[in-house]
Amino acid sequence: MGGSGSGRRWRFGSKDTTETYRAIDVRWLKREGMLSPGANRRISWSRDGAVIAHINIRAKMGRVFLTYRYRSGGGGEWIDESYPVNLTTTPCHIGGERDWFLCPARGCGQRVAVIYGGGIFACRKCYRLAYPSQSEDPADRAVRRADRLRARLGWPGGVLEGADWGKPKGMHWRTYERLCDEHDGLEGVVSCNFMARFGLSLAQVPV
Repeated sequence: MGGSGSGRRWRFGSKDTTETYRAIDVRWLKREGMLSPGANRRISWSRDGAVIAHINIRAKMGRVFLTYRYRSGGGGEWIDESYPVNLTTTPCHIGGERDWFLCPARGCGQRVAVIYGGGIFACRKCYRLAYPSQSEDPADRAVRRADRLRARLGWPGGVLEGADWGKPKGMHWRTYERLCDEHDGLEGVVSCNFMARFGLSLAQVPV
């Protein structure tokens, strides 16, 4: 990595997900005009309304410079970092160009849209991060899909809250019945997983 991060390899064996790391998305920087040479801006990350981290991003031709401080080990000494992340572009099929980061971790250089920061910002593969959906079991995926269906149907609660909430105004009956059938299938996956996880039989599940 350039700057004080140069020469480091950031490889970990954890199974963290992308949600547990701060992220910088080159597409967002583009929309905000922060890739134009001379752009200089501080961005922040918040949790529960409080700022938990911030970083200064300064753009030059073909690269952006990241400048920030972080605490080693989560609570140790403050460490100052400042290093470049090179940019590249690829043509779009409908015209124009798409911007990418080149991962600054030593030995990587992969073209990516998002870089993730612990102490150093690098790509998802360098940190061996999974997307949240990749760490889900079948029941987790079923719950997530059912929640999307319930939101579309205007139903409250979660998948185990039942499906007797009625058809949204303006929705065709055929669409409504199809979504109900899909919801019933997902509810079955969640229920079976719940019983298997806690060693229950159907007779032991309260109605």
